[in-house]
Amino acid sequence: MGLIFYIKQFWVYISVQLDQRSPPMFCHFLSFVILDLLSGASGIEPLSSSLGSSAPISASSASFSSVVSSGRQGVSTLLGHSTSQVSLQSRTAVSNLAPSSVIQSSVLASAAPSQSPISGLFPATDPKHPPSTQDSTEIVPDFAPAWSSAHSKAKAKIARFSLDELASVVTGVQSTGRPGRCVGNIPPVEPVTGRGWPGLCLEDSPLGVRLADFVTAFPTGINTAATFNRSLIRLRGLYMGLEHVGKGVNVALGPMMNLARVAEGGRNFEGFGEDPFLAGEAAYETILGMQQGGVQACAKHFIDNEQEHNRMTSSSNVDDRTQHEIYAQPFLRSVMAGAASVMCSYNQINGTYACENNKTLNDILKSEFGFQGFVVSDWGATHSTLSAVDGLDMTMPGNIGVGPGSFFGTNLTAAVHNRMISEDRLKDMATRVLAGWYFLHQDSSSFPAVNFNANNPGDLATNEHIDVQDDHFKIVREIGAASTVLLKNKNDALPLKRPRSIFLAGSDAGPAREAGPNAFRDQTGNDGILAMGGGSGTANFTYLISPYEALQARARKDRTTVSWIFDDFNVARAGNMAIGTSAAIVFVNSDSREGSDRANLTAWHEGDNLILAVAAQNNNTIVVVHSVGQLIVEPWIDHPNVTAVLWASAPGEEAGNSITDVLYGDWNPSGRLPYTIAKRIEDYSAQVTLGGTPGTILQIPYTEGLLIGYRGFDAHNITPRFEFGFGLSYTKFEYSNLHITKISSSSLSPTERAQEKNWDRGDSSSTGIGSSTALWLHLPAFRVTFDVKNTGSVAGGEIPQLYLQMPSSSGEPPSILKGFSDVHLQVGETKNVVINLSRHALSIWDVLNQGWRRPQGTIGISIGASSRDFRLHGTIPLY
Repeated sequence: MGLIFYIKQFWVYISVQLDQRSPPMFCHFLSFVILDLLSGASGIEPLSSSLGSSAPISASSASFSSVVSSGRQGVSTLLGHSTSQVSLQSRTAVSNLAPSSVIQSSVLASAAPSQSPISGLFPATDPKHPPSTQDSTEIVPDFAPAWSSAHSKAKAKIARFSLDELASVVTGVQSTGRPGRCVGNIPPVEPVTGRGWPGLCLEDSPLGVRLADFVTAFPTGINTAATFNRSLIRLRGLYMGLEHVGKGVNVALGPMMNLARVAEGGRNFEGFGEDPFLAGEAAYETILGMQQGGVQACAKHFIDNEQEHNRMTSSSNVDDRTQHEIYAQPFLRSVMAGAASVMCSYNQINGTYACENNKTLNDILKSEFGFQGFVVSDWGATHSTLSAVDGLDMTMPGNIGVGPGSFFGTNLTAAVHNRMISEDRLKDMATRVLAGWYFLHQDSSSFPAVNFNANNPGDLATNEHIDVQDDHFKIVREIGAASTVLLKNKNDALPLKRPRSIFLAGSDAGPAREAGPNAFRDQTGNDGILAMGGGSGTANFTYLISPYEALQARARKDRTTVSWIFDDFNVARAGNMAIGTSAAIVFVNSDSREGSDRANLTAWHEGDNLILAVAAQNNNTIVVVHSVGQLIVEPWIDHPNVTAVLWASAPGEEAGNSITDVLYGDWNPSGRLPYTIAKRIEDYSAQVTLGGTPGTILQIPYTEGLLIGYRGFDAHNITPRFEFGFGLSYTKFEYSNLHITKISSSSLSPTERAQEKNWDRGDSSSTGIGSSTALWLHLPAFRVTFDVKNTGSVAGGEIPQLYLQMPSSSGEPPSILKGFSDVHLQVGETKNVVINLSRHALSIWDVLNQGWRRPQGTIGISIGASSRDFRLHGTIPLY
């Protein structure tokens, strides 16, 4: 028996090494054939069973077993204020209701007991009742008791399920050739009201309910991040959660949090920009909001899915430190927010597909982060039955290719019968799926049944046309305004003050000229105003307000003469029409969609030529950009007649009203760039990797490492056109009185206090279940306070940003964002701003010891208005 054991261990090691170099299916098949033969010869249990229910097959990982350890709250008064800004009534109101915080990952059965809840510091938290956004950097909410209860209920429920029923819980219905009513469907176990359960509806998207009517088309993720405003981010998440639940959706497939590593990335508009901290906080607040609304959030796409070109046949090759500090950060924060599910991506990671990648799924997500929900494949991203051993819990849509049959389903039960996969692991998979259902209280009799049909929207029998919009248009309009970035404002050209006449140029100024806002399924084309990108990360417009409509309404109020041209290519006429008007507003855009990346960073429809033609004839030319991401603006940005530029991104159904609010000063612009706008595309540290041939895997080297986005510009001393975090206002702000103090954590256990002392000495954190989401690592350790004063002539909002300067020996970029806030100030008003820093925020990833540690040397702090506009400086008092 000892010999057999060592042979097995040796083969596990060999299979792990092969897995990095060979097709995963072959390696799994070969390893399990030999293991099964050995098991049959010796009469002992296969290794896949002996490792435990969710054990990673890794020579370096300790085995671990399965995890042990309705969002409809009244919101009708939240947005009762006028959109005409300059009060943060909505932000204050939502802070009192909406969620914010962090979860201490619950422990696994084989791990030490979890830290007991601590009132006011680490409170036991239900996802339907998270802490306020005002406490986002103060409180670490403890979801462990809620997860423990959910897992207990799930285990009790599946105890009476047959093997086939367990497999059905983790297999989409298209394995049987039935499409279902949602984009993803898990079949019921009958009888639903007895020992069974009703199954699940999984539905896109990260900005609303896809392929349904009477829903809100919310602002894109990139707009949401540009607000740098936790309360607005949270409220958007809450309203999206409520709308999904109102349609009967159990799992909303979002938020999307892949980083804008390449400016041309086709799905960058769905995510939260180029910075891992900003993306992590936006994902955190969004998930807390969505799950407060009662829907299970699904953090996607795990991981390293930063380009669309060859996304299914490429390998993102990422080093361990970069993975932990950059690309895993938003997912870590998602786990801390209690995310019920995570979607694995299409691509390979270092040679192994993401949905059967033991290192990322078992080692990082389930072990290191302590994730207790379920991992679902992206649609068609499952490559083998044995991906279940590597951490995949659910396959979607269930089938292989276009026909019936599945890697899971009957093949999964056969693998259990053949002892290639343990029955305990199958039970763990089903437990995780049902635990998310219980965690969000979807077992309640009041949870709505599915009342729409995404796969057949025109079928009257299966579409009940339930209106779930409520007054959510208000937050759409507000986020649209709050995310608009003022990039240039020469001679105070803005805000407009009852101009005598205005001229609108460009198709982006108007409504669709052909067939309305939903002419292209999933918004995969652009005609008129651009309010979202294309693909599965979209929703149908119930309506869409264009700038032309909103500006007409304002012009009627002000008695302003309005003229326009929507033909982008008739530049001679556009220039002539601009002559003599008080302001000529040129609207340009750039679109993208899932499945392909942008070919360049140039405005669509020859927008640069349109801008230049109008600016040649009008000395007050204002440019409005609706774009899914960065553009190269060098052809016109310094033109003396281009007096103002507003960057409005893709703001959703109220696009026209939002930009009008900013143009006229009803909303003082407070948006900040969530990415860097370069002078040349070559200045970015990474571009889309092209190439690839059928039958081969395109290699995508992440050789820039930590130097993504602005970090690369800083490290290489490249001057951008507009830096990350940049944005002007109609007023001015002054910073003063910086203070940095250390915070003691007297409520921690002796073990956690010892961890803190080890960190203070420069030692790495210990490795174990939930080690990267440990309470001691994420509690506030240092408090940074400073004053901000409005020294201008109008009220407005400022976005103070905190950047760290790590010691040069740390290998970190020159400056890294680690905190931000939003503060609204009346003229002459001063407010004190507080930003807390955790030990995790001050740590680097130690690859050798596989833990977080403090870098040796002095850690500097800079407070300012962007990544290159620092107003205050200090150092962390480590000793």
